[in-house]
Amino acid sequence: MKLSEVLVRPVITEKVNRQMERSGRYTFVVGKNANKLEIKKAVEDFYGVKVADVNTVVVPAKSKTRFTKAGLLAGRKPSYKKAVVTLAAGDSIDLFA
Repeated sequence: MKLSEVLVRPVITEKVNRQMERSGRYTFVVGKNANKLEIKKAVEDFYGVKVADVNTVVVPAKSKTRFTKAGLLAGRKPSYKKAVVTLAAGDSIDLFA
């Protein structure tokens, strides 16, 4: 897989920001077919850091409904794969630069 197919985008939330500051854990949305070894290699190559651990989870799809003037609209949000990457001590990634 290409580097752009493995790492889709970083996740920026309050919980993830706390994990970045406290324990050096960064969260990324990754390709569905990417495995832990590919994710580790992609983060190390792209950001130039040493990865200590990679944890992955597939977030399931969700049904969404909303009320509009046209009536009830029903849809579905797709599932995606998320990776939590723990960096080696002393390493960090500046996602906001």
